[in-house]
Amino acid sequence: MENCAVFAGLHPIPPNQLLGPSRSSLKLLPPFFTEKTHLFSLPLKLQKQSHFALGTTSNNNGTTSRVASPTSNVTTELADIDWDNLGFGFMSTDYMYVMKCSQGENFTKGELQRFGNIELSPSAGILNYGQGLFEGLKAYRKHDGKILLFRPEENGLRLRMGAERMCMPSPTVEQFVEAVKVTVLANKRWIPPPGKGSLYIRPLLMGSGAVLGLAPAPEYTFLIYVSPVGNYFKEGLAPINLIVETDMHRATPGGTGGVKTIGNYAAVLKAQSAAKAKGYSDVLYLDSVHKRYLEEVSSCNVFLVKGNVISTPAIKGTILPGITRKSILDVALSQGFQVEERSVSVDELLDADEVFCTGTAVVVSPVGSITYQGKRVTYGADGVGRVSQQLYSALTSLQMGISEDKMDWIVELK
Repeated sequence: MENCAVFAGLHPIPPNQLLGPSRSSLKLLPPFFTEKTHLFSLPLKLQKQSHFALGTTSNNNGTTSRVASPTSNVTTELADIDWDNLGFGFMSTDYMYVMKCSQGENFTKGELQRFGNIELSPSAGILNYGQGLFEGLKAYRKHDGKILLFRPEENGLRLRMGAERMCMPSPTVEQFVEAVKVTVLANKRWIPPPGKGSLYIRPLLMGSGAVLGLAPAPEYTFLIYVSPVGNYFKEGLAPINLIVETDMHRATPGGTGGVKTIGNYAAVLKAQSAAKAKGYSDVLYLDSVHKRYLEEVSSCNVFLVKGNVISTPAIKGTILPGITRKSILDVALSQGFQVEERSVSVDELLDADEVFCTGTAVVVSPVGSITYQGKRVTYGADGVGRVSQQLYSALTSLQMGISEDKMDWIVELK
């Protein structure tokens, strides 16, 4: 097979075009590849274990490292990055995906564009009124060259739920997943080698149209960009240290704490910055009514372990329904643990055997200590409890394709 991108069994279209969602034309802007690259249509129906192939050619920024497909002679140059010291920070890649629609209409087509700055009116809804959502998911590279996505349809569903709350149109789940696939394949050389990290995928949905009075924006932009990442916390799987915040709150009943809107994250920056200045890794928030029940950490859900029981705060509108959270509950059940979603008091937290956090960025992060009202409680000798380690290993092995996907959660790209 020549060095090109091929989606098996589909008919070719012009080399500067893709078929996007709903079989509309998706324009691919000229790449900097030194050889001609042919792109073909993507399947419209979302299927588990989809098999794609994408090859990119060498360029001035590539290294001599190559990833070979077991079914062809296609090789991919990896970006020139120090993969062994990859942190969790933004890095410009090659392409981003953009799709627009007007208020009251549906998203119908999108395009890959070279990654770069976007133009917005100073009166854009997202800039003036915060009408925006984001998602986060990852792509992993296997030793055989295949690329894995973890439950992308769940992100698409959550985006639609959040869009309804924020009065925005949103792509269908099928459009969302297809756009993720297109973006990942176009940026394949930025996916870290196996065991070196992952490609973080950041979909955005924003009110990009100009609006002066408080109202939904007249136009919306759906955008996806990607960045290679390592561990979210510099400690890696090493234990993190949290402080319980008693004055500021992440969310309130009836608000937007249960959807992934941008304002949720700006609201935690002050408490988080103060905590990090004191040497803590992050902040754990309590409910705003009773101020005694756990909600979540700044960007991840929290769990506690007592004996064979794993408990986490129930989803009641103020806590984000994390996809990793949901997955950990299922994995824990499959391993014989009793799981509970309920109100969890801070007193129970301090009496727990283990505590850990979950999220797309952190996956599973064990908690070494909790500080509450000046009292510090530590967990275990080294902070990495048996349950945390067991669940982390089980989930990451599945995400990276090391263990069998009995849950049918993995979407495979080749």
